[in-house]
Amino acid sequence: MLLWFTMLTVLGVNQIIHYPQVLEALNPIYGIRLLMEHPQGFWLLGAVFLCTTGAEALYSDLGHCGRKNIQVSWIFVKTTLVLNYLGQGAWALLQHKQNLEGVNPFFAIVPSWFLLPSVLLATAASIIASQALISGSFTLISEGISLGFWPRVKTKYPTNVRGQIYIPSINWILFTGCVLVVFYFKTSTAMTAAYGFSITVAMLMTTILIFYFLRYVKRYPFWIVGAIVTVFVCVETCFFVANAVKLLKRLFFLVFEIGLITTMYLWYNARKITLRMLAFVDLKDYLPLLENLSNDSSIHKYTTHLVYLTKSGSYKKIEKRIIDSIFASPPKRADVYWFINIDRDDDPYTMEYGVEEILDDNVIRVDFRLGFRIQPRIGIMLKKVVEEMINNKELDVTSRFPSLHKHSLNEFKFVILERFLSYDNQLSGRKGFILNSYFYLLKFARSDSEAYGIDVDKAVFEKVPLVVEPVRDVNLKRAFYRIEGKES
Repeated sequence: MLLWFTMLTVLGVNQIIHYPQVLEALNPIYGIRLLMEHPQGFWLLGAVFLCTTGAEALYSDLGHCGRKNIQVSWIFVKTTLVLNYLGQGAWALLQHKQNLEGVNPFFAIVPSWFLLPSVLLATAASIIASQALISGSFTLISEGISLGFWPRVKTKYPTNVRGQIYIPSINWILFTGCVLVVFYFKTSTAMTAAYGFSITVAMLMTTILIFYFLRYVKRYPFWIVGAIVTVFVCVETCFFVANAVKLLKRLFFLVFEIGLITTMYLWYNARKITLRMLAFVDLKDYLPLLENLSNDSSIHKYTTHLVYLTKSGSYKKIEKRIIDSIFASPPKRADVYWFINIDRDDDPYTMEYGVEEILDDNVIRVDFRLGFRIQPRIGIMLKKVVEEMINNKELDVTSRFPSLHKHSLNEFKFVILERFLSYDNQLSGRKGFILNSYFYLLKFARSDSEAYGIDVDKAVFEKVPLVVEPVRDVNLKRAFYRIEGKES
């Protein structure tokens, strides 16, 4: 990129020295007169707008490169771009061209002997610049997953910096989208209007977020925030109107946009509904029942170690659906009941755990704190915890069945509770659409078994019905009955 922008500077300056009067173009008066006096001056904003879009691409890397890096590099980038544009203008004036006649002024200012290297360098720079789109998309989807707007998909961390991520599924979506765009638009010129409109919308959205941040987070006075935002809104609205006249040329993108917005809308609202239905109970109320179940030899033993994943942040609470699963007919009798909670840490390689023996040698909670680069392998990790507890004489699993001691550490069963939408619901049209779509999308998300590194042979998948709005009025009438085999 340094070579690319340096090349832009050299090419631009090489033309400016032959026609230095072009530097007068920096005077904003000429721009204002063009917009005000020329019959089509205002609509030219739609054509020149793409000169500004590189800034958006640069800012999308802010979370990956850092604020200082952007501030320093932008001074250099801005200078090289201005010099190159002035150089193109100087070339046009030197050639006395009123109409470019299909000639690309950028490559026209390139010496013939340097044309091929300049094309190769431009290609390399465009590939590198596309990283802004790719990394920005990864960041947005990662934040969307964290905020509950996107299904949980596989995320990789190639470095020790948490912000630098790779999401394979999104990479394939971007690849497919780029290929379709090339086939549909064929030339970059045909795509400029559609791209320009999208960028203006993004800029207006950013301005709205800036207003919210300055006014309600930073608590700046309204008149200061209003003055700042008004300047941006006026400029961006002009660009928006100038690009909006070409709206029909961007209908191709609506398929992707509607798909993304619909997915986020459905996932977020369905998650709100399902989380609202997630009930927690006091675990201490069920400890005597768990102890009795574990010691009741009349009930068939389900496994030695029975493991559940819990979302509860406290050892005092547990999901009601876990309790229902344990005591469902037939009840799941085990020697030790384990409740596992997983928390992510900003350090890449953190591997820590804490143990709370809620009921001695019977009901135990383990809290894992794992770095963002650590792939959870709960099966192996829990076995390690059990071995350490036995070595430290904190856990005794041999007292009941000494002859099975060698095999007891292999008898783990992880119960994974998966919800499904029950037929007992009487949902409104909106809720029915949201929840049915949510459970369809859930098929493409990572399962708990894959996300937490639990081998399928150790996992028991248990379906739990989700009843949001149960059917209340069943207008069923008895129309006949039988007496001694005869129907009446």
